Amino acid sequence: MDPMKIFYCRLAFSLLLIISSNIFVAEGGVVGVNYGRLGNNLPSPNEVINLLKSQNIDRIRLFSPDADALNALQGSGIKVVLCVPNEDLQKLGDSSFAKTWIDNNIIPYLNNVQFRYLAVGNEVIPSDLAVHVPPAMENLNAALKAAGIGDILVSTSIHGKALGNSNPPSAGQFSNEADSVMRSIVGFLVANKSPLLVNIYPYFAYTYNPTDIQLDYALFTANRVVVTDGNYQYTNLFDAMVDSTYAALEKVGGGNVDIVITESGWPSAENGDIATIPNARTYINNLISHVSGTSGTPRRPGKSIETYIFALFNENQKSGDPTEQHFGLYYPDMTQVYPVNYFP
Repeated sequence: MDPMKIFYCRLAFSLLLIISSNIFVAEGGVVGVNYGRLGNNLPSPNEVINLLKSQNIDRIRLFSPDADALNALQGSGIKVVLCVPNEDLQKLGDSSFAKTWIDNNIIPYLNNVQFRYLAVGNEVIPSDLAVHVPPAMENLNAALKAAGIGDILVSTSIHGKALGNSNPPSAGQFSNEADSVMRSIVGFLVANKSPLLVNIYPYFAYTYNPTDIQLDYALFTANRVVVTDGNYQYTNLFDAMVDSTYAALEKVGGGNVDIVITESGWPSAENGDIATIPNARTYINNLISHVSGTSGTPRRPGKSIETYIFALFNENQKSGDPTEQHFGLYYPDMTQVYPVNYFP
């Protein structure tokens, strides 16, 4: 064969391998689940980890350093977002307590559990606890570095209440109550190349404002541009909510900070014809397809969006609105609430 033909054949084959590899990474590596344990009828952690492995789910978020769950995760290859409970935040202002926290909750599992992020507090901004988040992040990060652990990124999880404005998305900015602490947090994230962890719920946005927000816009099923924001066009509410947070980050010096979605879900019961199994199935499957691709958001196009579905199980001891007990992908007996395409 002509040498040039051989060269181009090899080049084409190499490009095909690269493209195939990128498709696999985009579709198979960004979706995880939140594993909560607020139920008196849930399967054992070992059974849960086996379920995750059988479904090729390789990322989870734990709401606390639960020893049973961490022991079950050892050797599983599943990557973990570990939450630092809100009740520990104030104490973590003491660097010695932070060292002890790492010694007790990270070091014993380090060789066999793949920690990805340490989420310091969940949805405490704005609140009285917010002021404790930056020093807790600093102290835990310092404790990790002192222990020679450099690959666990430290961040915190926020939700929509941290934004004072979000419509249109380009007007997104942190609220007056959250602005100061978010500037400190963003400075930390920039310095340490960590993402901001964000909980995004189109379900709640729609529920609170069904007059102005269409259901198909919330469910990813709108086949039209619903919101035009300058050069950006939005066909789904999820992208608009993510981009409003990106806009807020840009306004406080976080233009290079990535966002990881630590919670997003849709309940399947206890709210009339909104929280239904068909709607939950539609939202979750469309969410997985969207974040697993490489379209990104209008403001941050061209990449997948690391996302953790809320939640793995229906948990019968969750407090608050009755829908809180019906966000699960699975019933406690490990049967599916509805079919889910994990890798579209």
